[in-house]
Amino acid sequence: MRDNKKAQYSPNMDHSSMKSLLFLMSTLCICSSHSAVSQLRFSAFLDSKHQTYLRWDYDDELAVMSFEFQAQSTGWVAFGFTINKEIPGADFVIGGVLPDGNIYFSDWHGVNEDTIQEDESQDYELLSLTQDATSTTMAFRRQFRTCDEHDLDITGDTLRLMTALGTNDTIDFFKGEIIHKSLFLMMVTTEEEMNNPSVYQVYDLKVNDFPIPEDDTTYACTFLPLPIVKTKHHIYKFEPRITPRNITVVHHIIAYACGNGSVLPSGIGDCYGADPDFALCSQIIIGWAVGGGPYMFPDETAISIGTPNDPQWIRLEVHYSNFDLIEGLIDNSGLRMYYTSELRPYDMGVLHTGIFTFPVHFIPPQADSFMSYGICNTSHFHEINGSPVPDMHVFGYLLHTHLAGRGVRGVQYRNGKQLRIICEDNKYDFNLQEPKLLKKPVIFKPGDEFLVECHYQTTDRTETIFGGPSTLNEMCLIFLFYYPRNTISNCLGLPDIQYVANQLGQEANDPSEGMMAINSIQWDNETVKKAEKACKEAPQIINIKTIDEVMANETGFIRDIDVPAAPCKLSPRDKITSHQPKGHTKYKAIPDVVSKAVSTS
Repeated sequence: MRDNKKAQYSPNMDHSSMKSLLFLMSTLCICSSHSAVSQLRFSAFLDSKHQTYLRWDYDDELAVMSFEFQAQSTGWVAFGFTINKEIPGADFVIGGVLPDGNIYFSDWHGVNEDTIQEDESQDYELLSLTQDATSTTMAFRRQFRTCDEHDLDITGDTLRLMTALGTNDTIDFFKGEIIHKSLFLMMVTTEEEMNNPSVYQVYDLKVNDFPIPEDDTTYACTFLPLPIVKTKHHIYKFEPRITPRNITVVHHIIAYACGNGSVLPSGIGDCYGADPDFALCSQIIIGWAVGGGPYMFPDETAISIGTPNDPQWIRLEVHYSNFDLIEGLIDNSGLRMYYTSELRPYDMGVLHTGIFTFPVHFIPPQADSFMSYGICNTSHFHEINGSPVPDMHVFGYLLHTHLAGRGVRGVQYRNGKQLRIICEDNKYDFNLQEPKLLKKPVIFKPGDEFLVECHYQTTDRTETIFGGPSTLNEMCLIFLFYYPRNTISNCLGLPDIQYVANQLGQEANDPSEGMMAINSIQWDNETVKKAEKACKEAPQIINIKTIDEVMANETGFIRDIDVPAAPCKLSPRDKITSHQPKGHTKYKAIPDVVSKAVSTS
């Protein structure tokens, strides 16, 4: 029989008394053989010391995710999810193998900063639990959404994982080693499953011995030639090459394709400084941001080089965030490209969408929530491209905001009606920005609209935040990867700032007066909500640009977004016939607990 009362605890309780807080784990957990997790496709170390390792995979049809978690511990281990790395609201399992060979495993949640509680509903299904001389391995699975109020949903967002481990089977949760890591779990494929060419070459694009300034933000740009090839080749993969000492300072690296008629400067300069030539070339071809790793394009497409229509030079942009003002840093970071003569069916392009960063994008301070919007209207792509634009098959994306960003969403419309949410991350992590594949390509037809919505939280800021290049400024961008390529590089929206200022009761006769008015507002909850509403209702000015710097303006409006609710699912045990793990006949009472905890018995 379950007892939901809190275990009695006081700061004066001695170790022996605390150890008397014994509890029983659930005895009715239906489990299946280890073969269910033998083919898990994805894996990652969860800490820098490689003490914890996770393998996982998922079944969309059953809405079930399977895990195999291994920790270098012969005591208790824990794995699960948190909200912003906090114990309150955390959702996790604790398990281990006792010296007599019996196992313990159960579903828990965090109550407050010093209390954990076993769930009334046990929604993690154990598949196997083993231990050797150095490590413990738990294999288990769970529905994406259990509808248990104490379980966090497994979604396509960036999830905050939590692992913990102890030195023995006496569970002292809050004195164990607790590790946090952000990870995207809904990966589509692995590099091993993709078409790796039999012959390839490697080419590095990097800065050379660049002295990183003692400044919180530096954008260093240099112009570099692409590989010289006699016939058409495809760049099919890239990976970051970060100078080890500078791993915490290099924020992002982007390669922009240059039009072949461009006159380019030499050396390294400030990308957005006094010399405008260092800002030439705006069509992104590849990029990397903090937290990301290697990226390989799908089998259908890659970046073309070696033909008269292909760029011969790129602008390499490296963004440094040296907040600690570290002296004497010399950098040789960049991107390594892999290219091959084994061609794919289509040449790919990248479309830069979202909010035109400067000068009218703003976010109020002290806002628990603020939404910004930018629209791309493709109606005139044919004219700006100079020839008909074929249907764009969007296969991947990269989301980008700065420190205040909490979520990003991209929505497609056709004939004024919402077709689909193409991509979103409602738990965006500034420290994990990486390109992601869609499960299947989405077709954009001429005339379609693409809305980018960004969610910000600025409770830690006292001044209005404006769009700009600094990490302390903000951006709201989605880079769409598509094929076949056209010449359009940017399609960015911005609200009519004069309209916004007027709606906030400010006099403004032109955009610059509108910006000055925004900067003078005394913000409170009411004005924050008014500003958000005005930015959504304002006419949008859409800036469209080609690789050859041909620019045109379009107009548009922000449409409503329909976000469907995910349905609750049955527990896996209601769908899957399973068996007790081999070698274990029963679950036993968990060992002594010295953490403040609430259990069942």
